[in-house]
Amino acid sequence: MSDKYKIEAEVLERSRQWIQDFNDKNIRACVDAYTANAVVNARPLGTFNGIGEIEGFWRPFIETGASDLEYSNVVVAVENDTTVLLRADWSMNIGRGVIIQERWVKHDGKWQLEYDDFEVQEQY
Repeated sequence: MSDKYKIEAEVLERSRQWIQDFNDKNIRACVDAYTANAVVNARPLGTFNGIGEIEGFWRPFIETGASDLEYSNVVVAVENDTTVLLRADWSMNIGRGVIIQERWVKHDGKWQLEYDDFEVQEQY
């Protein structure tokens, strides 16, 4: 397996784990997946900077019943050994939308989200 495919596989596995943590309502694991200075741009809900604001966004969202998150049409682009971009469509029990860009970066051997830009296109 080439380095590029190994890196893609690592990020896809880390992304799958984040989705599982979300569906298991493991808020701490979801928040810990972000770097300290990460940015979440949740269109049209707002922009959240840093772990505190990101937790303030995800905690009530997950606690109020969001679940069954799934990604489809996933595209991964390896920029280098420590930066990978991911885009996809997403759906869950309360809506659907697109992930415009997740930027995964490798710090101390661990993949974390540095930037998360997604859009809610429909709420049910």
